[in-house]
Amino acid sequence: MKKYERIRKWGRYAGSIFAIAAAAMILTGCSGSKLQDTEEGQARTEESSIEVVDFNDVDKTSMEDSTSGQQSQIEEIKEQDTASPNTETAEENTVKKQPPEGFELKFASEDWGLSFGEPGTQSVGNASAQDLAWYDAYYIGKDGEKVIYLTFDCGYENGNTEPILDALKKHHVPAAFFVVGHFLETAPDLVKRMVDEGHTVGNHTYHHPDMSSISDKAAFQKELDDVASLFYEITGTQLSNYYRPPQGKCNAVNVKMAQEIGYSTIFWSLAYVDWDAEKQPSHAEAFDKLTTRIHPGAIVLLHNTSQTNGEILDELLTKWEEMGYTFRPLSDLDLCETK
Repeated sequence: MKKYERIRKWGRYAGSIFAIAAAAMILTGCSGSKLQDTEEGQARTEESSIEVVDFNDVDKTSMEDSTSGQQSQIEEIKEQDTASPNTETAEENTVKKQPPEGFELKFASEDWGLSFGEPGTQSVGNASAQDLAWYDAYYIGKDGEKVIYLTFDCGYENGNTEPILDALKKHHVPAAFFVVGHFLETAPDLVKRMVDEGHTVGNHTYHHPDMSSISDKAAFQKELDDVASLFYEITGTQLSNYYRPPQGKCNAVNVKMAQEIGYSTIFWSLAYVDWDAEKQPSHAEAFDKLTTRIHPGAIVLLHNTSQTNGEILDELLTKWEEMGYTFRPLSDLDLCETK
């Protein structure tokens, strides 16, 4: 009997020793050990510390405050992760598109032109949309979507810009206005109104020259920089990076220089003869051209100097809406993919 009591005592004693040893091994393993992943053959070092806490002594409010603080930090990190990067960072991370080796941009003519097919189908330009897009140049949006990108060229002011803006405001239609130096100098209040009402203001050069004849990059850039500088003086905001060549005169060298300066060149896929103030089209002629030739993804060019445009725009927008079209700014231009 005593023998078995001694065995039981020894067993309890040995069990205690084993338990203490096991605990020591666990603590040692947790304090810093190398764990071998036998399946993947990769070694990782994991360090941690153990803090013994008597939860009966922990203040519940303190725990809640700590948890709340951690949650706030998590939410803050999430907000930082989803926040838009600043412009400088975005520019640093932007990878410029590179055309395929040996690619050469070609224009059928240095005067931008279009050919039209059946009503409701996209027009065809002097250069393909895919080729132009390699240099951030565009004349049309994506086919299949009944979307219009409405633009106006503003050479000077003759009283028709205000009714155009009124019609756009009535229909909640965003537009882009490409301005020259003369318009900025003589109609600053209208420029401010464009900005205040959410429209895009683009660069149409300062002096409206034939840009296809300018091969010097410094001279080319000055025409654009002077517009941007005056626009900033008037509005206190940066001019958009959209550029439209005066008279549609352009070549591959111009498009590349514009891209290097930071501009997207915007041509058009629909226009009509509306710029001559002395020979304005009738309302019927304007409606015929602008409703039969409208097409999905159209970049429409109108002139702010046209009395006809000022008079018909309200009704024209209604007709386009009844045809199922919606309007988007150039910043939403769904561009053709370059492959």
